[in-house]
Amino acid sequence: MSNQDNNTMKVGMIFISMIFFIFGFVTTFIITLSEPVMEAFNLTYTQAFLVNSAFFISYAFFSIPAGTVIKKIGYKNAIVLGLSLIAVAGFLFFPAIGVESYTFFLGAIVVLSLGVVLLQTAANPYVTELGPAETASGRLNLTQSLNSIATWLAPLLIVALIIPAAAAVEADVLDDIASAVTPGDLLLPFLIIGAVTLIIAIAVALIKLPSMSQEGLGNFSSTFKYRHMLLGALGIFCYVGAEVGVGTAIASYVVRPDLGGGISREMAFQFVALYWAGAMIGRLFGAISLSDIKNKQVKMLMVVGVLLWAFFVGFYTLDWSFSLGVVFFGFAVLNYILMQLGSGNANRVLAIFAGMAILMSIISVSTSGMVSVWTIVSIGLFNSVMFPNIFSLAVKGLDRSEVSLASGIINTLIVGGAVIPPLMGLIADTVNIQASFLVPIACYAYIMFFALVGSKIKPAEGAAATIADAEAAPPTTGTGADPSHKEAE
Repeated sequence: MSNQDNNTMKVGMIFISMIFFIFGFVTTFIITLSEPVMEAFNLTYTQAFLVNSAFFISYAFFSIPAGTVIKKIGYKNAIVLGLSLIAVAGFLFFPAIGVESYTFFLGAIVVLSLGVVLLQTAANPYVTELGPAETASGRLNLTQSLNSIATWLAPLLIVALIIPAAAAVEADVLDDIASAVTPGDLLLPFLIIGAVTLIIAIAVALIKLPSMSQEGLGNFSSTFKYRHMLLGALGIFCYVGAEVGVGTAIASYVVRPDLGGGISREMAFQFVALYWAGAMIGRLFGAISLSDIKNKQVKMLMVVGVLLWAFFVGFYTLDWSFSLGVVFFGFAVLNYILMQLGSGNANRVLAIFAGMAILMSIISVSTSGMVSVWTIVSIGLFNSVMFPNIFSLAVKGLDRSEVSLASGIINTLIVGGAVIPPLMGLIADTVNIQASFLVPIACYAYIMFFALVGSKIKPAEGAAATIADAEAAPPTTGTGADPSHKEAE
């Protein structure tokens, strides 16, 4: 490879890394936005949680067509188009908020989500072309890490730009701040998103990137014969729905005096950021566990480094609190230990983490104060490797041409993020917000079933894979289309 080609690859990697950061940031920003939107437009929980429905509904009808779009215009042009859609949507929020129309606001979110789905479908395979094949995994892990950092920072932007200073009161006087957030307070972050993505879209259009060939697709109908793939797709529906639902509800949940102890609204969103940061920490542990580093001492030093990073993330996110940083550090240690118990077996890791998510949810809704807050936030750590493990088990034993088709089916079921949050909102409105957490508990229970039973491949589904192969599948850190960690996620 010439120096010029090498420089082109490096520049391309920089911009593609920005893209992973952008769609990770945008997705988590929208997920976290329900609470201030509810206040700004004076909505019920059910109405406010439609923000997530508007965003994730695109996965239902655009995931598979996105592949056709990419095949027609190419990966680079698809990336430019995806960025442009996000930019247009960012500027659409100006008239939507100007007329204070919640319907218009939701429409702008749909346009935004179309851009994100297109980016997720196109960007990940493009990373593999930006350098030697033997280092493709490292490049994917790098972009994934930037993606996870974005999910941590997005809720903090809400605290910085949307939640006004007047809202810095305790939740026991919540009635006095019912109009603290106005529709106009929501505008600035969207204008920033629109401007930044437009600049990057123009830059990507101008730089030279390698072209990608596209393989032919197999027969769509043949993919449906795989029972474990269909059950895995339902597992993705449950996982995304539960992760988004919990992330959406946390801010409203922990500010309640009878639940979270009446912490401030700023602190509530800081805990939301920590929930998403948990996925980042868990993925780093997964990357280390699956690395080809033979030296155990080096591996342990890397683990110690991630644990120190976990302490810093908790320390920084929660207003430089040493004691709260130590608590998050403790949950990170627990996450690593449990990951080692399932090391080398995707089914076991998935079952253990789903079980922990159920346990933490039950403890949270059964208690109050900081115990309730910390247990619900810790679920983020156990969400960390669910998507890639479900995905890898679901496509185990499929032919290469079938994997691309199965991926389209699985990505379509990301629509769980559009269905589960409003269902939780409806239960919160009709019963209470604690009862709404029964929905993600049921979702995690299904994921445990899939890990232990549903992922097993029946011999009739193909000679290329056996039940033993499926059970021995290694846990992965994930390179699929996970929207909560924003990999095409």
